[in-house]
Amino acid sequence: MAEGFDGDWLALREPFDAAARDEGLARILAAHIRASRPHLLDLGAGTGSLTRWLAHFIRKPQGWTLADADPELMARAFDTMQEAAWEMGWAATWPGRKALLVHAPAGAWRIEGVLCDLAEAPHGLPLDKVQAVTCSALCDLVSEAWLERLAAALAARRLPFYAALNVSGRERFAPPHVADALVARGFARDQRRAKGFGGPALGPAAPAAIARAFARHGYAVHRAASPWRIHRREGEMAGTLAAGHAEAALAHERRDWARVEAWRAARLEQAARGRLAATVGHEDVLCLPAT
Repeated sequence: MAEGFDGDWLALREPFDAAARDEGLARILAAHIRASRPHLLDLGAGTGSLTRWLAHFIRKPQGWTLADADPELMARAFDTMQEAAWEMGWAATWPGRKALLVHAPAGAWRIEGVLCDLAEAPHGLPLDKVQAVTCSALCDLVSEAWLERLAAALAARRLPFYAALNVSGRERFAPPHVADALVARGFARDQRRAKGFGGPALGPAAPAAIARAFARHGYAVHRAASPWRIHRREGEMAGTLAAGHAEAALAHERRDWARVEAWRAARLEQAARGRLAATVGHEDVLCLPAT
């Protein structure tokens, strides 16, 4: 079973994800999807943040299948989707109680969910029923073998693949701290450990690995930077991010645990006082089959 995520963390990061994703790639994908009512499959959908963001670019009636292994996150995704629709002044209904229908001005979004262990992908995925496959903050967790299987399955059906927010290995906290390099080293090691997808995680190698895997199948590959930029006034996010980095580093830098703990304490104090900023590098990758 692949690793899961906390719903509160996904909710905290959602506005930063939305601000970071490259809109140019989203528009290219939307232009490529020619079906009058396209259906998209979102892998590792979590609370549905990518669907809520990307659906606005497609601007026509559309369907989505959210795929995730966590039933609590799936339930939260539909609750959040409905609340987001209401905030926009749109109706959200449950015809037949099998799918949520969001009545967007450019055409309704029909959203359904499927619970599945993504470690087994592409097995169990409804690839024959969709016109594109998407994911966000997923591919840096998977193994190269997993990615190769997915690329082959999508290529067999000539499906576009859009993978947003893959870590690139470029992280920086400000102001500087003497233990920054130590924590960064431990965090980088943690990014490459196995996370339930059949081998070591790709971590910062994910963008290049996605490009290679799909290019081998004749896909055109588009890449764009999508960094998080966390300002000093955003103390909750900055502090949560620093705490996560320290926790990951501690698993791999046990001899220097005291230095890592000192770094964590200093960073949390700075975040609480509105003095901690951070930049986390990501890259979006869009792979389009030859036309």
